[in-house]
Amino acid sequence: MAEVKLTAEPRTEFGKGYARRIRRANKVPAVIYGHGADPKHVSLDGHALMMALKTPNVLIKLDIEGKGELVIPKAVQREALRGFLVHVDFLAVKKGEKVTVEVPVHTEGELAPGGNLLEHILNALPVEAEATHIPEGFTVSVEGLEAGHTIRAGDIELPRGCSLAVDEDAAVLQVVAAQAEEPTEEEAEEEGEPAVAEAEAAPEAPQES
Repeated sequence: MAEVKLTAEPRTEFGKGYARRIRRANKVPAVIYGHGADPKHVSLDGHALMMALKTPNVLIKLDIEGKGELVIPKAVQREALRGFLVHVDFLAVKKGEKVTVEVPVHTEGELAPGGNLLEHILNALPVEAEATHIPEGFTVSVEGLEAGHTIRAGDIELPRGCSLAVDEDAAVLQVVAAQAEEPTEEEAEEEGEPAVAEAEAAPEAPQES
């Protein structure tokens, strides 16, 4: 994975008022954790950061007053309605260091005919990988799969240097049989009408005296 270079400015002010001010300037507050060091509080250009975060687990080289710092995003907070960035937590990493991340799982192909459904039990697969070689995603073929078929974590091919951080028997994708549609109330009433009519038309049994 290629590095994305961004400039970060140290910040010493905190609180909601400060956060609103820097967001009006199209900047996003962030914190850098890791390696047993004290957290570093910074701010970054909002647009540049938003573009960088389009890549899952993106490796970012921050320039903080001339000093470089490799980080990956660990927690991203967005505004609920409009989706703009509110705050980002970064994890400091080093080349050669292993990190545990969740890598998105994508599918390709068509299920076997029959109207069955594909259930995503895990949208992302937890793996351990070298910080500078984190996969962007895993593509899994579901071509021709029938109801009842399950793809487990151990079935997904991982690149060299990458290992599972979840049990290999953990279900990732499952093909679920299509359920027959239940009749609507109107259909149920229509189906019941002939029986009712027949019951009404049947003669009454003679009563014993």
